[in-house]
Amino acid sequence: MIRPVTPEDVDAVVALVRELADYEKSLDEARMTSEQLHDALFGEAPALFGHVACDDDGAVVGFALWFLNFSTWRGTHGVYLEDLYVSPAHRGTGLGRELLRTLAAICTERGYARLEWSVLDWNAPSIAFYRAAGARPQDGWSVYRLTDDALAEFARERTS
Repeated sequence: MIRPVTPEDVDAVVALVRELADYEKSLDEARMTSEQLHDALFGEAPALFGHVACDDDGAVVGFALWFLNFSTWRGTHGVYLEDLYVSPAHRGTGLGRELLRTLAAICTERGYARLEWSVLDWNAPSIAFYRAAGARPQDGWSVYRLTDDALAEFARERTS
């Protein structure tokens, strides 16, 4: 079952985010707290959205966290999938595909132009999963990121 995330799901989603970070060999970078996720999803002006995948007993075993982006070329919003994860014991059950299909349906229902995300180059199972859904890599593009000290230092160099 796929459904929108609720406040009661936040702790389970944070635990799954940590599982994902461990899988991606970056557990030390996963610092999000339940309070932060709750505020991002359910605060005064939420800019993050989410869906969860539940097993037959209703336990949260997967999630998709996403936000809106905007295509200046298409002139419409799109969905950027920040993370999609299904716990290992529930992979191969179709839950990941249904999470991704739910986001595709949101895009088509709302007239959004794109559903996009990043995937680690070494993550062959995820790449195969996304290709099987019809997704294609955006050749010629590289993801860049400013974070932590580099972000703060670059901001300090700002001239008025």
